[in-house]
Amino acid sequence: MRPSPAEIVRTLVAGRLPGIAHVAHRPGPHQVRHVTDPDGRVLLLVPVVSDLAAALRPAGGDSEVALVLDVLDLPPAAGAPSLGRAWVSGWAARLDGDEERRAALDFAAVEPTGDLLDVGTRFRLHRFEVVEARWERGDTVRRIDPEAYAEAEADPLHAVEAELLTDLADHHGTEVAGYLCRQLGLADDAGDAAPRVVRIDRYGLLVTHGRPGARRRVRLAFPRPLQCQAELTRLLHPLVGRHASSPRHADHA
Repeated sequence: MRPSPAEIVRTLVAGRLPGIAHVAHRPGPHQVRHVTDPDGRVLLLVPVVSDLAAALRPAGGDSEVALVLDVLDLPPAAGAPSLGRAWVSGWAARLDGDEERRAALDFAAVEPTGDLLDVGTRFRLHRFEVVEARWERGDTVRRIDPEAYAEAEADPLHAVEAELLTDLADHHGTEVAGYLCRQLGLADDAGDAAPRVVRIDRYGLLVTHGRPGARRRVRLAFPRPLQCQAELTRLLHPLVGRHASSPRHADHA
């Protein structure tokens, strides 16, 4: 198994990566702090005095403005492939009162910034339901059904992926290399062709191996999708031992 396109888009727009807002018929684009709430709706934390706040001010008697949020994945390590780019769009409206306070709690659950204490004074929250979603990777752009997007879950490991890769490389490098060699049927003395983990998601590990310039990618699937970092720790601990075996299977990426 591997992440579905809808899961990848939910992961990218979850709020851990920088976002760019494009507001219809307004100057821009604008950098924006954003998260998604449990239903996949996008929350924008906007300074009251800013170009973005001016762009989000509806014209005439409208209460909403059309907006596209653009989020590009940042690979967590050198040599790691990007997950691509997500584009989600909808009609953004400013929140007020109890609705804004509840949205601030949703925002804090993902990104507990101190600026949320000033919501209603120096900052305002805007929200939109995703009515169109697209996933761009390489030269391919794929449309994602909005219902599939809403039902998907962001990957629980994405926010700590870089930290996990660094820990595996710095503190368990020898054990991980040995484990990967056993799983892929490679010699333990592979040298600069030795396999290494370049991405981690809830479904498995993406591994590269081979000589520079001719490296290959292989996925090693977990026995089941993981729900949190603690499950990954419990799963990997026995697998990187000297004599570990695994129920995982390899799949060329």
